[in-house]
Amino acid sequence: MGIERRAGDKGDIPFRSSRFFCVGSKWYFSTREGFDSGPYSDRTRAELGLQRFLHVVNMLPGASRFNQ
Repeated sequence: MGIERRAGDKGDIPFRSSRFFCVGSKWYFSTREGFDSGPYSDRTRAELGLQRFLHVVNMLPGASRFNQ
């Protein structure tokens, strides 16, 4: 994941930490809204979990669009 400007961002790009984190040997991802999902057995599975989450959210009627 690179540093990218989100829709509506103006000025300097704010600091953002990774959405992925490890506790013990289990991996999780965090959304901008503060939702943590996991545990996953490894980071790759957590990344796939985030992709599935974004796919489902983007299918919701009237939901704002999420970017990776």
